[in-house]
Amino acid sequence: MVAVARSLMSRPKLLLLDEPSMGLSPIMVETIFEVIRDIAGKGMTILLVEQNARLALSVANRAYVMDSGLITIEGDAAVLASDPRIGEAYLGD
Repeated sequence: MVAVARSLMSRPKLLLLDEPSMGLSPIMVETIFEVIRDIAGKGMTILLVEQNARLALSVANRAYVMDSGLITIEGDAAVLASDPRIGEAYLGD
């Protein structure tokens, strides 16, 4: 939270977040994603790298799925959230 707040102090045009949920308890993960939703809702552009695909897709407008350094799937996050390829590979469906 402090790192996010500190980065916002300079009023960036783009906020880069790399695995913001890593190492956090489930309650803190929800809290940090509420903050991310709030920041995005205020118009900040965010580039989010996150292994928790379900949460990442819930806050994203657009998503890119990479495999071995290559983009294998891209599109609207809401559409990808229901894509069976994403469900099998990343969501455990």
